[in-house]
Amino acid sequence: MSAKKPLFIRLLPLAVLLCGLALFFALGLQEYLSLAYLRENRLDLLAWTERYGLWAVLVYVGVYAVATALSIPGAVVLSIGGGFLFGLFLGTFAAVIGATIGAVGVFLAVRTGLGNSLTKNAKGSIKKMEQGFRDDAFQYLLILRLVPLFPFFVVNIVPAMFGVSLRVFVLTTFIGIIPGGFAYVSVGHGIGAVFELGQTPGLEVLLKPEVLIPIVSLTALSLLQLVYKRMKKTREGKGETA
Repeated sequence: MSAKKPLFIRLLPLAVLLCGLALFFALGLQEYLSLAYLRENRLDLLAWTERYGLWAVLVYVGVYAVATALSIPGAVVLSIGGGFLFGLFLGTFAAVIGATIGAVGVFLAVRTGLGNSLTKNAKGSIKKMEQGFRDDAFQYLLILRLVPLFPFFVVNIVPAMFGVSLRVFVLTTFIGIIPGGFAYVSVGHGIGAVFELGQTPGLEVLLKPEVLIPIVSLTALSLLQLVYKRMKKTREGKGETA
């Protein structure tokens, strides 16, 4: 049986991610993760995508994975950009793959560096999450991915500190982020369709599938969140009266 690794070795992956995040903001790279940048450079980006084809998709997946691993607040813009550059289905696939890879990177870094440290000091909302993972880690984590009750980066970190298996984390992340990813990629696809009109669109644009799909999808996600909260309150109420 091999000896336990020294603490500084176990914390090294986390340190790399934190340094990468600090470097990202120090270099001002957040300016590139904006809808304004996408709008102003749309023709160059489309030309680059057409020129490099599959390589462009792989670069996009890599950028998305790194952004997710560093917990950079730009996933929505990246998803919209994926829909604009690659279309509805390829854009969704690329965004989901990139986000899953990045989330796994965070998960492994936290699990290596901090282990199950939350299980001893969990309080409040974190304590409730612990109970959910204990009851059924797969189902609970899938719900956390489908219903955005907590920020994405939090759901990348906490499962690692509660001993959730890598297999469960990967499957629930990949499956659970598809609806939200599809919705935001659809927005990007719809933006591309609006830009192609070459003029300020009227109300008829709202009837286009490229624009209507994301509106319906985002509304459904919001309703799902409300339904889940209502069901949770009902269960808790029954538990208190029992």
